[in-house]
Amino acid sequence: MTRRGLILFGVMSLIWGVPYLFIRVAVAEVSPAVLVFGRTTVAALILLPIALLRTDYRPVLRRWRWVAAFAVIEMGVPWVLLGSAEQQIPSSLAGLLVAGVPLVATVVAVVTRGRDRVGATGVLGLLIGMAGVAAIVGVNLGSTSPAAFGELGVVVVGYALGPAILARRLGGLSNVAVVAFSISLCALAYAPVAALQRPATLPSPGALASVVVLGLVCTAAAFLLFWALIEEIGPVRATVITYFNPAVAALLGVAVLSESFTAAMAVGFGLVVLGSVLATRPARAKADDASAESAGVGAGVGA
Repeated sequence: MTRRGLILFGVMSLIWGVPYLFIRVAVAEVSPAVLVFGRTTVAALILLPIALLRTDYRPVLRRWRWVAAFAVIEMGVPWVLLGSAEQQIPSSLAGLLVAGVPLVATVVAVVTRGRDRVGATGVLGLLIGMAGVAAIVGVNLGSTSPAAFGELGVVVVGYALGPAILARRLGGLSNVAVVAFSISLCALAYAPVAALQRPATLPSPGALASVVVLGLVCTAAAFLLFWALIEEIGPVRATVITYFNPAVAALLGVAVLSESFTAAMAVGFGLVVLGSVLATRPARAKADDASAESAGVGAGVGA
């Protein structure tokens, strides 16, 4: 890997590991819908002009139905549910559970015939990964709302389905334009809800800064940098950041918010990572499909 690739990899691992911390800070003072509206508005103000001025966005508009579906499944529903879940559970726990996205993505790929089959290694990986998720959930189930785990489950499924739509229904289109229009649709959709749920008093500087950082750094800049990373090291290797982001989230939650991190959670996370690596290993070489699918995964790992 080149020096530029290493730098981009390190930056992306950090950028897509910190959202859980900022989400936790923001939803302590604003509703999840207000947070999503603020985050997507900031990101849209940056990405939409780039898409309109530097890309051919007309083919994207012709597939507006799939763009809307991608916006709902990858951003609109997961981001508001993630914010709601983090009102009840620690940010470190949320990050660890979202690490299960590759496991669900493998199942989605098989069901939708993105992969022909899962071999014995893949099945073993799925079982190991599920055991890891069970370990993480089990150690926290007594002290955490079951509803929050349900919301995170929907988040994980959305993050797994989004890349499939991006790769198979929006393939060949400008990634910048697709994401810019998707984020803009989310901002428009949440505007009336955010107006109704606006806080009675001005949120603290920390909460406001969290919203801005989520939109500016963790969304707009993150997508641009991720595509640069894909160009530098390829889509398959780029998605290895999926396994680093939750670790960053957990470390920040413990260091900044004084959240607990138990040995059982560490073991569970290790099992999830091991299971994901085994489950996502292709049963047979299909380079084009693997690259297209992997390129889309980055849209789902950024919280």
